[in-house]
Amino acid sequence: MSLTERLSELVRACFTGLWIESHEHEDALAEVGMLCRSEEWRLATWDIEEGLRMQGQDAGADTGTNDPLAAIRALSALAASDQPALLVLVNFHRFLQSGEIVQALAKQIAHGKQNRTFVVILSPIVQVPAELEKQFVVIEHDLPGREQLSEIARGIATERDELPVPAEFDRVIDAATGLTRYEAEGAFSLSLVRHGKLRADVLWEQKSQMLKKSGLISLHRGNETFADIGGLDALKAFCLRAMRRQGEANPLLRPRGVLLLSPPGCGKSAFAKSLGNETGRPTLTLEIGNLLGSLVGESERNMRQTLRIVDAMAPCVLFADELEKGLAGVSGNAGDSGVASRIFGQLLTWLNDRTSDVFFVGTCNDISRLPPEFARAERFDAVTFIDLPDQSQRRRIWEMYLAKFHLNPAQQIPNDDEWTGAEIRACCRLAALLDLPLNAAAQHVVPIARTAGEAIEKLRNWASGRCLSANRTGIFQRGTPPRRKVARESSQN
Repeated sequence: MSLTERLSELVRACFTGLWIESHEHEDALAEVGMLCRSEEWRLATWDIEEGLRMQGQDAGADTGTNDPLAAIRALSALAASDQPALLVLVNFHRFLQSGEIVQALAKQIAHGKQNRTFVVILSPIVQVPAELEKQFVVIEHDLPGREQLSEIARGIATERDELPVPAEFDRVIDAATGLTRYEAEGAFSLSLVRHGKLRADVLWEQKSQMLKKSGLISLHRGNETFADIGGLDALKAFCLRAMRRQGEANPLLRPRGVLLLSPPGCGKSAFAKSLGNETGRPTLTLEIGNLLGSLVGESERNMRQTLRIVDAMAPCVLFADELEKGLAGVSGNAGDSGVASRIFGQLLTWLNDRTSDVFFVGTCNDISRLPPEFARAERFDAVTFIDLPDQSQRRRIWEMYLAKFHLNPAQQIPNDDEWTGAEIRACCRLAALLDLPLNAAAQHVVPIARTAGEAIEKLRNWASGRCLSANRTGIFQRGTPPRRKVARESSQN
């Protein structure tokens, strides 16, 4: 539903306190003005620079008071017996620290029920004082959709040779999703200046800058592919098959994502980062620690804004690493006044109810630190366990890193029993860095199977029968390690 449709409904229902959350004030004001003209409603706007102005008044005319308190009181003079009157206060959140202004707003909103006058605050953030919380309804001014972005692009690229072929044009619009109208116009113009035509890479560059300014999520632009990961064949096939289904016609068929559980160093993060490149989607990285703010309600607001950005950038991959650490305190009292639990609740609701084409990849090293409801059906398409690589997978990983670090492939491979892919990479990197043979470099690597063997065994036992296997189709089943069997037989003898 558009801004004008929601605003029209609320005015007709006589909600006299309205808060429009928007970063594009000019576009929001244009939509409100168009609605008021079509409905023959009276409209006045106020900002600290130009003061109070009536709709249709020239920009250079004497606009009256710059006093915010006087502007609020002037709304009563706009009342008419037959039609509503709206007063739009631009960036008015800056003035709500004044008790006098808050009291004047409360009085005006209450009187608006009788004289059909409406206070509309237009602001990029929602900071409603406690005294006014029950009197305001918040409306979100949505980011432009694909159709509007296409109109903006065609309005800027007016020459035929400036527009790419239809398939490339679709990729340009995909890259532009999530940008405001102002940001999209600038990115399209920059692409024309730089290349003489619209190109998706310029849009991605601008989008990356936009995400950096938010400080909440980042855009991963690496070149990783599945060829850089040894093993995980079943997980790769499952995700590719799910994401390549055309579910746009029926949102119910859109894939939801996977939760990856494994010991550290087994390729969870590498898989998530390469999945976007394999499917032609941007990969957004969510660091939950970046959402935490010092002010009351700031963390929850950051989570809402983050999920809104993610939905606007669909189709995409959203990668959240080590969830149990970012959501520490959900299962118990961590002394954060319930902030982690509220953020977790927002994430759970979004995972369950979202309709946007966002494939969520979450990773976890310790499932016991996450509440059981997190992994229930319909939040993820699969909960997958990635075990330590077996012998054939380790050989593939050795071959890959020996070639990457330009090492002699004929040299002897050290004893790599229960090594992770990260440890094999570390051995090859140290061999190249220190100019050592692999066996000597291996003396500098202490595998996690030795330092955290008990935790890995516990993780395997939990995953057995509960998770899908990343390497073979079907449920992961914990087998008895041969070395332990031999040890028991020896003890019996």
